[in-house]
Amino acid sequence: MLIPGSMGTSSYVLTGVADNDAFYSTCHGAGRPKSRHQMARSVSGKTLQQELEARGIAVRGTSRRGLAAESPDAYKDATEVVKASEGAGLCRTIARLTPLGVVKG
Repeated sequence: MLIPGSMGTSSYVLTGVADNDAFYSTCHGAGRPKSRHQMARSVSGKTLQQELEARGIAVRGTSRRGLAAESPDAYKDATEVVKASEGAGLCRTIARLTPLGVVKG
């Protein structure tokens, strides 16, 4: 199962584990506590792009407002969600993927 991170955070490849009540399933993502509209109003797309590129993440998008709407701050921390799922005995981490590039269309 692929658990997506955000533009600036890791994603994970997980596997469900045997003998649990979740039928070999696990979390399906981290979720977003902030709406796209909230983020587009509160984050500068230009600044976000500069910050990500300074961290070595290539960023391309059709609009800076679109980039701002998908800011990493809009999402829960996928690492914490994965840790909680592993702690509950639902899954095992196979790989942690670090972002190298972002395309937002």
